[in-house]
Amino acid sequence: MKHLLTLSFILVLISAKAQRATPDTFETNDGDLTIQPIVHGTLALGWKDQTIYVDPYGGAEKFDGLKAPTLILITDIHGDHYNEKTLEALDTKRAKFIVPQAVYDKMPENIQAQSIVLGNGQTIVFEGMEILAMPMYNLPEDEESRHTKGRGNGYVLTIGGKRIYLSGDTEDIPEMRNLQNIDVAFVCMNLPYTMSVDQAASAVNEFKPRIVYPYHYRGQGGLSDVESFKAQVNAESPEVEVRLRDWYGEKSNQ
Repeated sequence: MKHLLTLSFILVLISAKAQRATPDTFETNDGDLTIQPIVHGTLALGWKDQTIYVDPYGGAEKFDGLKAPTLILITDIHGDHYNEKTLEALDTKRAKFIVPQAVYDKMPENIQAQSIVLGNGQTIVFEGMEILAMPMYNLPEDEESRHTKGRGNGYVLTIGGKRIYLSGDTEDIPEMRNLQNIDVAFVCMNLPYTMSVDQAASAVNEFKPRIVYPYHYRGQGGLSDVESFKAQVNAESPEVEVRLRDWYGEKSNQ
């Protein structure tokens, strides 16, 4: 029985790894940065002795085989970003959380004690990484918006001299379009919650990151057309590398 349980655990680990996209490695001015797509708007970053989970969601099994987080970034209150069930199942005892106020207000006291609240435009340095909280919101700005301005955070991380943009749930807002010197961008595109493929491509063609990953592209109509996104970006900005990865376990990396 013991051997059967051990074999079952190994098979679970192999299955979790097989369902994840292959991680990418980037050279920074201070060691390599690894990027591991997980699912939807969830990813993990590794740099030196730091492991960063972004919007952990989908259950703890999605993270099988990964190091426990030292930092957790959460962008918004919705369940695909702040997911209490997933957080409860993960080993977060060593982790510091960086969250917007609206997320902090929903957290249990034990996680609040590990958390730092950042508002739009605020910056913190954590273990050699600069973290800037960016606006993320729907247009037009009104009280009926699914994502009101100031409630959630996108983030710009500066790690080893490289700048990584995490859009969170947003439309093609001016704050995104005005970004500069972004090395890696993660850009959402799922209607009716964030923006269309055309909006996302237009924004990317304006701020021109060196590399862009479309992510968070499952909406009411299924999966957004990331091939169209890539074609639109490269038609205008051939220098931007569009990396399509399998965030939903339905196809191989491209």
